Amino acid sequence: MMLRYALRTVRARKGGFLGAFFALMCAAALITACGTLLETGLRGTIATERYAATPVVVSADQNVHQTTVKHKKGKTKVKHKAKPIAERAWLPGDLATELRKVPGVREVIPELTFLAEPLAPGGAVDKDRPAYGHAWDSAALTPYTLTTGTAPKADGDLVIDRRLAERAHLEPGDRLTVQSTQSPRTYRVTGIAAPAQEVRHQTALFFSTAEARRLAAHPGQVTAFGVLPTKGTDAAVLKRSVSSALHGTRAPHGTTAQVSAGDGRGPVEFLDAAAARTKLVSMGGAMGGTSLLVAVLVVVGTFALSVQQRHRELALLRAIAATPGQIRALLGREALIVGAAAGTAGALAGLPLGSWLRGRFVAMGAVPATLQHTVSVFPPFAALAATLLGAWAAARISSRRIARIRPAEALAEARAERTRPAWGRILAGLALLAGGVVLVAVLSVLRTEPASTPVTFLAVVVLASSVALLGPLLVRAAVAVLGGPLALTGPSSRLARANLRGHAARMASVVTPLTLLIGMTCTVLFVQPTLGNAARAQAREGIRADWVVAAQGPGVPAEAARRLRTQHDTVTEVVRTTVRVGLDKYAAQGVTPGGLTRTWDPDVTIGSLTKLTEDTVAVSELAADQLHLKPGSPLKLTLGDGTPATPTVVAVYARGLGFGDLTFAHDLVARHVDDPLATSVLVSTARTQTQLATTLREFPGIHVLAPAAADSIQAARQQANAEVNYLAMGLVLAFTAIAVVNTLAMSVSERVREFALLRLAGATRRQVLGMLRTEALSVLLLATALGSGIALAVLTAFSVGMTGEAAPAVTPLVYVAVVALAGLLALVATALPGRVALRVRPVTLATAKE
Repeated sequence: MMLRYALRTVRARKGGFLGAFFALMCAAALITACGTLLETGLRGTIATERYAATPVVVSADQNVHQTTVKHKKGKTKVKHKAKPIAERAWLPGDLATELRKVPGVREVIPELTFLAEPLAPGGAVDKDRPAYGHAWDSAALTPYTLTTGTAPKADGDLVIDRRLAERAHLEPGDRLTVQSTQSPRTYRVTGIAAPAQEVRHQTALFFSTAEARRLAAHPGQVTAFGVLPTKGTDAAVLKRSVSSALHGTRAPHGTTAQVSAGDGRGPVEFLDAAAARTKLVSMGGAMGGTSLLVAVLVVVGTFALSVQQRHRELALLRAIAATPGQIRALLGREALIVGAAAGTAGALAGLPLGSWLRGRFVAMGAVPATLQHTVSVFPPFAALAATLLGAWAAARISSRRIARIRPAEALAEARAERTRPAWGRILAGLALLAGGVVLVAVLSVLRTEPASTPVTFLAVVVLASSVALLGPLLVRAAVAVLGGPLALTGPSSRLARANLRGHAARMASVVTPLTLLIGMTCTVLFVQPTLGNAARAQAREGIRADWVVAAQGPGVPAEAARRLRTQHDTVTEVVRTTVRVGLDKYAAQGVTPGGLTRTWDPDVTIGSLTKLTEDTVAVSELAADQLHLKPGSPLKLTLGDGTPATPTVVAVYARGLGFGDLTFAHDLVARHVDDPLATSVLVSTARTQTQLATTLREFPGIHVLAPAAADSIQAARQQANAEVNYLAMGLVLAFTAIAVVNTLAMSVSERVREFALLRLAGATRRQVLGMLRTEALSVLLLATALGSGIALAVLTAFSVGMTGEAAPAVTPLVYVAVVALAGLLALVATALPGRVALRVRPVTLATAKE
């Protein structure tokens, strides 16, 4: 019976349920899109290209492992965790001997993969695809076959793939400059090779074996082994045989050899795609979690407004003997009907939204194209389930008051709003406010970005939720402050003041999404600049060099730095990487120790940089606090390529935000990264910029910059990185903006009878519209104060925790634009429904059936 009545109610009140439907549909679309990203991170396949003709690939383990054994109550609990390393791990070359002994192995092909960027006079030939160098002996792994020319034999010979030849208009006999791990060198193109199947995500350059070994710069080691089976040997059988033969085999630095086949070969080839899995899982989870919290807040507010508009109808049902349980059942079934329709539509819309979002991440470089987008039924069904649950819960929460009170009270409240919210609502709001304050306090002591980012946005949502519950009290407080000025500005303002005072709950339902929109938008826009500006300020203060040498391509070669060095000048090469201490990740750099204090000052507080060697390390104050280090302490860590090391701490410095948490000697880091070229070179010299540029004229793509110009380039890079976060949270903000318009339109559309009575009492159409504008501006003023206060508190706590100073980076023009956009949304969403409502004759509306 209740289901039938609910269906009839939904059918008869389509307009009343339209707002809830739209809010739920947007929520379902957003959850589905985030779910597809999460699923891509968890289950997305990485198809192989380079190893397409190699059924089995043997490579080094790309993870650092940690095993924890706990004994509790007579039971032993073993936990094993693994985290990826930043660079490519290498295998010993003599492992090929063992592999060739395995039954079913026809051939073992060693693979070398290293940086090899083809250069034209203007820079890289093909910036859209990464380029890698290999030995021609490993061409069979794809396979690549010569279409013209001959294989490389001498050190100066080179074979290029067909796509590169077409784009650069190269033929056998032409010359091509290649920037690899060493100084750029010009090679003679001896041949052009084509793959057996399409290779879309990389460019291949093939060198002679001796030259490839020199450029790989890992003597006696290889990237991987391609294992080819004998005729009739199944790939799965061969994998098991190779795995059994290599069980326990380790590389010189302790990395276990891994055997891959099928889809497992892709992660071996594309390390960035394998690392992107974790990033997508984190990004999708964070977006999905924030979206869900925002959706719950918005949907509950929308349903509360919908129930409030039906207060008289529900009160009459109570008066004719409907029980509280029947009221709750009716509203719950209505919510499930609307939720099912909205969830289905939203889930279907979320699939192309997720695909578009992934495409944008790929275009920005946040996610590699090699990680294929994966879509299944799970995200849409999860979004539908979340929508149904959210709609039902929102209806139950919104119906608590009307279902609980006596019928006589319900009829009385249908005509006049309560003067004070229920004590339960006030206590819940105060509890959420206290929870938000605790989160802000916690945020002020978090000193790492992965830990602070989720707490930042959670604090905004929790504080906005407290505003939703305490809204009527806040509206009345605002009216008390604004009542005097409003009373002096004409009849429209006096009407607006009366409405704000008499319908505080209705106005509070509009304040909440506006507060969330302003607070969340300001937080999203100013979090990254707060961190980035502090890091750049530390870097500016710490760079003492006169000039900074930077490169358009992979980096600055060591030979370029060597040519700049003179007896009276100091040249510091900087190469960056990421290391693991246990399973924790730390940003690190390698710097040239000689004369370091002339070019670089990280603000050493304890110890001295003069003792920096390949056996020592300098650490930031943050790392020293977290790892309990001081000068003389040993630090056990894993370098970027998985090599374990235990350097001794010789210095602790304060500017870790600008220069990373760990600083090593340059040569140590350069041996354990994929790209040993310097990220930048700091030069302290009396020579001019022109003189330095003349010295480096043989190195293409190298520029000599003033420190201020280098800082501007770094700012542009930070802005590009921040755009990924803006896009990730932009959908949540768009959803919130839609909720603002939706709630305002619902609030105004419900008041058509009120407008008609005002018109019949003598108010002009202009006065009614003026009243609506004044209400909207008053609500906007309150929401701006609350949203700005929330954002300021959260950003200040974030700044204290991450930078040590209460100095959030707020751009005034951007802030004004945010408030102006919120105001525009509020005015448009108020004026349009108001004008539509005022087109109908007042007598018709006043005498119409409710």
